[in-house]
Amino acid sequence: MNQPQFVLQEARVSGPGRLLLQFADGFRGEVDLTEVIARHPSLARLSEPAVFRAVALDEWRRGLVFAGDDHLSLASDNLRAMAIEQAGGFPHQKLIEWMACHGLSLEAAAEALGLSRRMLAYYRSGAKPIPRTVALALRGWEASQAERPRAA
Repeated sequence: MNQPQFVLQEARVSGPGRLLLQFADGFRGEVDLTEVIARHPSLARLSEPAVFRAVALDEWRRGLVFAGDDHLSLASDNLRAMAIEQAGGFPHQKLIEWMACHGLSLEAAAEALGLSRRMLAYYRSGAKPIPRTVALALRGWEASQAERPRAA
């Protein structure tokens, strides 16, 4: 399935370790990769300005490759999630992690958040941006679960 929210149209260097990204669904975002590069030894070459500037879309436009080296590649869904989070938003991957952490099915998570199953599926897939109210509801649900007395 070709999900436009993960298909890259353009990637441009905007500064050291920073990229401006344009996706097929119209989303534009900037991502700072300096921490990722520092944390992952396999990406160390990206700290070299010439290597980082040699960024290109991969063959399927579902990721980026640097300096023509397939070992220096980053997936578009991860890049989009980082750009959303760095801009103060709540990426779809965090919703997936929340559901997995609490063992919630799509139906159970939708009920817990007071959403329709379909809308939650849109958020989970990244097809629609997660509103701040939903992100806050996730945290509120966690707090309410922590306050519940545990069965002995």
